[in-house]
Amino acid sequence: MRKLILLVGMVMFATATFAQSDTDYLEYSRSVLKAEKKAMVSEALMLNDSLGKIFWPLYNEFNEKLYAIESKNYEVILDYAANYEKMTDEKAEELWKAYHAAELERLKLMGTYFNKFKKALSAGTAVKYMQIENKIDVMIDASVALEIPLVEVKK
Repeated sequence: MRKLILLVGMVMFATATFAQSDTDYLEYSRSVLKAEKKAMVSEALMLNDSLGKIFWPLYNEFNEKLYAIESKNYEVILDYAANYEKMTDEKAEELWKAYHAAELERLKLMGTYFNKFKKALSAGTAVKYMQIENKIDVMIDASVALEIPLVEVKK
């Protein structure tokens, strides 16, 4: 849990500073997050070698697809930041729809991969892994939400 809190702190720092720096730093932070997340999952699941040989390729496949979806949300955040000072109703709606579509895509992906993990391992292991994913996602989402100001539409 301590690692998770440190990880979220790093994401908060990256989110708070990205507006003042380039997207390279944000991308670097995402790559560090990716590695730390994998270490936390490994520590929490404590899979033996035979289960690990089944789990990790599926984990990598899932997280590659998840990363692509999360990239859409990062693009929304960057677009939001770029348009914050001149936000219109139309742009606000466009950003919301893009975010919402990505979230629906993420939920669908999680459902699909829950079934794959369950089939390859067990329901209990699949649930535990999805709980870990959810805890990490919720903490990151909360930290990012704290850093992003509410929309102010300019008329």
